[in-house]
Parts: sequence; structure tokens; C-alpha cells
Amino acid sequence: MRFFIFFFSLFAGLLFLSFQQPGTSIRLRSESLPFTPKEFYMAAVSDQRQDPGPIARLALVLNQSPQPVDLEGGVANSFRYFINQGLKQNRQLRPVAMRINKCQVRETASGNRITGQFTLVVSFVLLGKNHVGDEISSPLTEYQGSASYTRPLGQTAVVEQVIRQSLVASLRNLNEYMNRESGKNEKLAKSLTVTFTDDNRITNDDTVHYNPARKLTWTDFKAEPRRGSHYAAEVFTSFAYEGKSSVQNGVIQLNLTAKAYMLKTSSWGRPDARNAYALNHEQRHFDIVKIIVERFKRKIHPDSLTLDDYNSITQYQFIESFREMNRMQRQYDDETTHSINQAAQERWNQKIDEELRSFGVIK
Repeated sequence: MRFFIFFFSLFAGLLFLSFQQPGTSIRLRSESLPFTPKEFYMAAVSDQRQDPGPIARLALVLNQSPQPVDLEGGVANSFRYFINQGLKQNRQLRPVAMRINKCQVRETASGNRITGQFTLVVSFVLLGKNHVGDEISSPLTEYQGSASYTRPLGQTAVVEQVIRQSLVASLRNLNEYMNRESGKNEKLAKSLTVTFTDDNRITNDDTVHYNPARKLTWTDFKAEPRRGSHYAAEVFTSFAYEGKSSVQNGVIQLNLTAKAYMLKTSSWGRPDARNAYALNHEQRHFDIVKIIVERFKRKIHPDSLTLDDYNSITQYQFIESFREMNRMQRQYDDETTHSINQAAQERWNQKIDEELRSFGVIK
């Protein structure tokens, strides 16, 4: 009995020394995980803890304070090695990164019995690039796990086992999330389609939606002529778009509605200038808006968008098209001298009709 007690004390002392020696740490035992990801591969593991020191404080010697002990190579390197050894990685799938937010073992001693508490918090993000090539990440899911254990003094195998089992549970949780969400989560979509609808309603309210079958009339110009203006008429025209997206079977379906419109209460014409020639000039301003809308629609297609950044790309193209519209409207007025130059007006009439025909707006 005395020999056994002496041996146990010596073993505990040697164990303590081995943890304290430079380069010693907890090594995770490699194992082949019982699932194969079909939607992702683990591209990176990073340590995001507020306290990047050793993960554990272990009670190794009777009546002494718990000692700092780390995972071999640090927590990020240890997790990364374990994942690479045990998880089948297909780099043709989506790249996911693990961020370790908390990984902590704390032990307390009561005689020869040690009580331990382990906490693991990791988050997973999808890696990608935006339309200018900058790396971006999109949050996916988070795993929070904890475990309590007791062990005899000198027997530390349970510490490695608890850490490893929690890490495996976090990876299983991610795999289940990806399998469940891959077909319906926009962040996980594999492709994109774009559908445009024209808002060409014919209504009786203040807004005139562009429709080839509904030309402007002088009754649409309801505002009072602007004081100080030397123009015969002014028409307020513009364009806009709105949209919504949904995901079906892993495909983002982007449905956009585009409209060219004129506002009656912001448009006016002087009584002495309300003739067919002047009305045609104002109609051509409206036609130019429609041309810009058609050009805008052709800029928004799957090859011009990215899955991560399609919304901002669409907004950017809209702003650029809006600027293009203003430039074209100014050029039109400058060259026709606001309809005074009849030869230039006829050239613009032909030019506008030709482009409208090319888009199938008119025959």
C-alpha cells in the first residue's frame, strides 16, 4: 500500500512537470468524422478570443493553483489540424471559415477529485468576394457548447476527450445547417436568374406610365407655367425600379419591375404653345427615358452580377443609367434648341424611333 501511494504521488509529480515543460500541451487525438460535407469545406480557422492565452487552467498538483495549459500549437492550429485530418474536404464546394470566440477549460480541486467546466463558442462564416474582388464574409451559424466533468487527480485524459467531442459537435451542427439551408438560404445560393417586368399600366392618376399605346396629350400637363421660363413647355419624366428576391432550389430569383413615368402635376405647357409639334418634342423626352430603361435592363443579367453583391451592383447601374438619362436629355434639348431647330428635331425623331424599334418597344 505504501508503494502504491508513493508511485501515485510520483506519477502526479511527473505529470505536472510534463505540462510545465516548454512545448508540452494538450494534443487532440485524430479521428475520422462520421459524415462527409456535401455543401462546404473548411477553408480557414482563426482565433477570435478576447483572451488569446492558454485555453485551460488545470488542477495538476494537490494543494496548488490550477496551471495554464494550451492545445498543441495553439487553439486555431490544433483545431485546423484536427479538421484536416478527420474531415473529408472537397474544395469545389463553398469555402467556410471557423472563428473561435471562446474555448476555455477551468478546473477546481476538492481533495483528490477535480471538477472541470469546458465552454466552446465558435461561429461559421461563408467566404467570398464582391464585384471589385475584395474578400468578404457572410455570417452563417454559431455553435455554443459546454460540458462538466469530474476526474481523479493525475488523470487528465478526459480533458482532451471533452474538447474533441465538443469540436466534433460544432462541425456536425454546421454540416446539418448547411444541408438544411442550402436550397433556401440566399447566402448559400449557387446561381441567379433575373426577370424584368415593365410597369406600363394605363391609369387616371397623376402618374403616366410609359406605354407605346398611350401617348402624351396636352391634358397631361396640369401644372402652371413656371414664372420666368422662356420655354414653351416642360415635362417631368424619370424612371425607377423596384424588386424582390427569393431562393428556390439554391437559385436566387431576382424579380425586378422597371418603370418610365411622367408626372402630370409637375409638367406644364403654355396655352399659346400647345400644338402637335411642341407636344412631339415633349413626347420625345418621355421616349428617351424609355430608351434608358431598356439599356438599364440589359445591364442587369446574371453574368454582370455576383451572388454576394447583386443588389449593390444593380443600384450602381441604376445610378449610372440615371446620369446617362440626364446627359441624353440635355443633349437632345441642346441640339434641337428646345424644339426650335426643326431639322435637328427630325433627326432626333428618327434616332429615337430607331432605338425604340431595336428594343421591340415599337414596330
